Amino acid sequence: MPLVPFEEITHLFAGFEHTAFRLETRRGYATDRAGERFQAFQRGIDPRPEPEHSWNVNVRDKGAQGAHFSRIRIVDDPPTDGQRFLMATATGNVAAGEDIRVISRTVAESVGLPDYDFWLFDSRVLVRMHIDDTDTTTGVELIEDPSAVLAACRARDTAWPLAVPSAQVWAQVRSSV
Repeated sequence: MPLVPFEEITHLFAGFEHTAFRLETRRGYATDRAGERFQAFQRGIDPRPEPEHSWNVNVRDKGAQGAHFSRIRIVDDPPTDGQRFLMATATGNVAAGEDIRVISRTVAESVGLPDYDFWLFDSRVLVRMHIDDTDTTTGVELIEDPSAVLAACRARDTAWPLAVPSAQVWAQVRSSV
């Protein structure tokens, strides 16, 4: 499958009917590190929720239509700065209606979760993200092959009962810092 720019699949976030699931495997993301919120977080300033951010507005809108966003983040022990930042910012996403959970890298590896990020829409369309060594997304693959989609569904279904709500893990991480 050829890689396409991420922007070419953004319509899927508004167009799915039932579920949009994300698996995040990285220790951090270049877009986060480049942002002002991450820089402030590095200085000890907690990120404030952004209820009117377009992401959160879409999560609320899809929720009102009966659709659901969820994600699982794989985290290290101890979590990296990038993973800590993602847990700190999850509050706003969760308030908008997204269910964000965390699973340890050790558990993720023990159950054979993929080592790449992806989005899964309505258990029918898989978007595999290609991310380089600098944590920059270089493109995505839009995959509708039933066997690849089924593998992503299995990964989601394996990970979900093992994952813990992000807020619970973040409370433990914060108390240890």
